[in-house]
Amino acid sequence: MNLAIGLSLLILFATGVPIAISILLASIIGIEFFSRFPLMMVPQQLFVGLDNFPLMAIPFFILAGNLMAAGGISNRLVDLAKSIVGGVQGGLAMSCVLTCMMFAAVSGSSVATTFAIGAILIPAMVKHGYPKPLAASIQASSAELGVLIPPSIPLILFGVSTNTSIGQLFIAGIGPGLLVGGALLVFVYIFCKLRGFGLQDRNDRTRFTTAFQSAWAAMLMPVVVIGGIYGGIFTPTEASAVAVFYALVVGACYRELKLADLIPVLRQSVVSTAAVMLIISAAALFSFLISRSGLPAQVAAGVTAMFESPWAFLLAVNALLLVVGMFVETGAAILVLAPILTPIAMQFGVHPVHFGLIMVVNLALGMITPPLGVNLFAACAVAKISIDQMLPWLVRFVLVVLVCLMAITYMPWISMGLVNLLYG
Repeated sequence: MNLAIGLSLLILFATGVPIAISILLASIIGIEFFSRFPLMMVPQQLFVGLDNFPLMAIPFFILAGNLMAAGGISNRLVDLAKSIVGGVQGGLAMSCVLTCMMFAAVSGSSVATTFAIGAILIPAMVKHGYPKPLAASIQASSAELGVLIPPSIPLILFGVSTNTSIGQLFIAGIGPGLLVGGALLVFVYIFCKLRGFGLQDRNDRTRFTTAFQSAWAAMLMPVVVIGGIYGGIFTPTEASAVAVFYALVVGACYRELKLADLIPVLRQSVVSTAAVMLIISAAALFSFLISRSGLPAQVAAGVTAMFESPWAFLLAVNALLLVVGMFVETGAAILVLAPILTPIAMQFGVHPVHFGLIMVVNLALGMITPPLGVNLFAACAVAKISIDQMLPWLVRFVLVVLVCLMAITYMPWISMGLVNLLYG
């Protein structure tokens, strides 16, 4: 059955069938022709996959991010970032990275970050003399911070699929997010210095006090959400509902979120939520079949025999996930692979929270690597260029994130330092 499901998945992927439909059809083929399970198992497991309270956080965080994007948050965060780093050569490009870090703490979505921030900063960078493919590459690479800095939907999916604390995953994501963001900031600054880009970036810079007064309410959202979780006021799921309420209040205070805007925002949120939930339910059915076949235990035994040290195992896992991330959507990859790989990682002494960050950072690279690269398509749509124009510039940023991935993999304190401090 495992072989039949695997071959079916490969064929469906190769023919361009959407991820969720591919997983669902491959599972149905396995049940109907290669098992004794009745087809009634399909709707039952689809429902079981969604019958999980922490999953309620996903539609709320998606809605909160869309409300913040429609409520005038993007412009204010851009002005704040420019007031902080915009006074140096390459400051506009650095502002892109810093704004994405701040917006990531608001939206939790890399694609939303690409569209919201890219629509403002890509044209601004082009106007200041940056090549359009470079501007799009900086935006796409920076936007992946949306899945690292909490709140993060992929971290929620990992927590749900492996029974790992979402609260601990959120706090563990801060270190890797700051590392990747800081590395991109340093690289962009040095690159602009060496190549002579951004000589006029000091122009149109807002004073810090003015920018902060305009953006402080938006910047308070991650403080409210994360602070409430770790202060014991509410759970991560309840925090998502608080985030929606806060986004509505901030949008109303800025007077940019009108009643007429709510219908498009709600429609967009429903479509995004439906896509994610379909992948989750299909992956739940797939995981059920794989677990009942005994494949995870076989894989665990084989991997344990093959690799003698955690270092070698983690290197192999990183190589696997890099390839998977290029072809499979992040959420689907987590839901399918996390239940298989996490128990093996624990046998090698790797903490599940640390492994969750390794997995999410690795798969985030898939967002900026073809052929799937959702951030690439979003940045190309904003910049109105093709992906092949971006690739020569993009390679540099991929290498920067790869170096950060290696640091996160082999220096557990980057992810676990705050977790150990708060949870002992």
